Amino acid sequence: MTETPSGTAPGTAAPGTASDRGADTGTDRASGPRPRAGLVLATACLGQVMVVLDVSVVNVALPSIAGDLGFRPGGLSWVVNAYTLVFGGLLLLGGRFADFVGHRVAMFLGLAVFGVTSVLGGFAQTPGQLIAARAGQGLAGALLAPLSLAVIMVTFRETRARARAVGIWAMVSAAGSALGVLLGGVLTEWLSWRWVLFVNVPIVAAALILARLSVHDTRTTRMSRLDLPGALLVTVALTALVNGLIRAGEHGWGTAGALVSFAVAVVAGAAFAVWELRAAAEPLVRFGVFRARPVWLANVIVLFLGAATVAGFYFASLFLQNVLGYSPLRAGAAFLPFCFGTVVGSMLSGRLATRFGARAVLTAGLVLGAAGMLLFGLMHADSTFLTGFLPASLVASTGVGLCMVANTSLATGAAAPHEAGLISGLINAARQIGGSLGLAILTTVAATQGASSSAPADRVRQLVEGYDRAFLVTAAFCAAAAVIAAVFAPRANREEPSAIPGPAAEQDHASA
Repeated sequence: MTETPSGTAPGTAAPGTASDRGADTGTDRASGPRPRAGLVLATACLGQVMVVLDVSVVNVALPSIAGDLGFRPGGLSWVVNAYTLVFGGLLLLGGRFADFVGHRVAMFLGLAVFGVTSVLGGFAQTPGQLIAARAGQGLAGALLAPLSLAVIMVTFRETRARARAVGIWAMVSAAGSALGVLLGGVLTEWLSWRWVLFVNVPIVAAALILARLSVHDTRTTRMSRLDLPGALLVTVALTALVNGLIRAGEHGWGTAGALVSFAVAVVAGAAFAVWELRAAAEPLVRFGVFRARPVWLANVIVLFLGAATVAGFYFASLFLQNVLGYSPLRAGAAFLPFCFGTVVGSMLSGRLATRFGARAVLTAGLVLGAAGMLLFGLMHADSTFLTGFLPASLVASTGVGLCMVANTSLATGAAAPHEAGLISGLINAARQIGGSLGLAILTTVAATQGASSSAPADRVRQLVEGYDRAFLVTAAFCAAAAVIAAVFAPRANREEPSAIPGPAAEQDHASA
């Protein structure tokens, strides 16, 4: 990175100094011996894999949950939505809160809440108890998701070491969703649906041990207090937006619930922007970060990518079970090639970026993702796993692995340690909003296919037509992101990402 010591924030080591190199060697001039980088990375990955698993692991268990707890029609979706709503609404606050109180305290708090709410959910006897537990998991996830990336950004300050660590984190994040479908099927079929929640307990225990050994009390922000009005406004805005998208996907875009939620999101979002720019003494979100190309570009790309992948997983699972007749366990196992392709793409991403540059890798990965989604869209009622699902899975997942790693590295490459939580929260929030937006749009797209028919063959044909059209839209999302990457992404890694403007530079810009 080209930033000099005089351009860094007070208390922040300049890249390339001994303190910077200390993240790899295990020492730091400012703080003495640093925790083992490998243990920090393992802790971060465990926290992240738990967060992404809990988005998808309950999906295949929903029929069993409904039968056991007696959910009313329409209420079952809130087992998923309660987690998604709280998680998406609190991501930005969670990232900044971790910067404010310190990474060690935030890590212990997030893991403890996740473990307790998982146990409570596993023992739930009523729908209300389970939904409340899932909301609690969403709260913990909103803290852990940005924190897991933030501790990597603070520990690995040298450019190449950070890129490798971020690559592993992104690989775990991408593969975790696919593994969640498989794990949910295995646990539900062999044990009980309750184990899709209890499985978090050993993960939390292992992560707590690793965190105690590795994560130090990094309080990198210079904020003397948390911006509570800004936190309230952004939480209301994001929660209302995600809620509106959920309602639009379930009941239609013109329903009163969706429209009211969108209106609240717009008003709260506008009030948040005015507060942060005009009134907040210490803003929760410093909008100057978006003047750096890596930040706004990575957030735009992950918005499209989240829309494509979340909806793609959803409709691929429906195709396997509703068209090919797979059981939940078999459907989960069918996603193993997707995991394999994601791992391969993630492993190749760093090497290819070093040789050909971020622009080439991002564009190629997104083009492969679009091609894979297009192959999904060409499946029909007579398709088989080998002739239809497998080739599409391998092509799409390799592309996802390539671009997720490259995009996350692009976003974090220029971030200063004192804004690690902010950058991480922005990336995770963009992914979550993109996923909710994509699912809302494509649920509507898939439902508009053909007239209803009581004949089984006609019903299957209508389902396939709806799924195919949804997949074609996901391909369009990936293609749009590929065009954006080809135009705006840096050409090569030797073009160091532009440093994110600091608060002083932001004030100078405003006064000018």
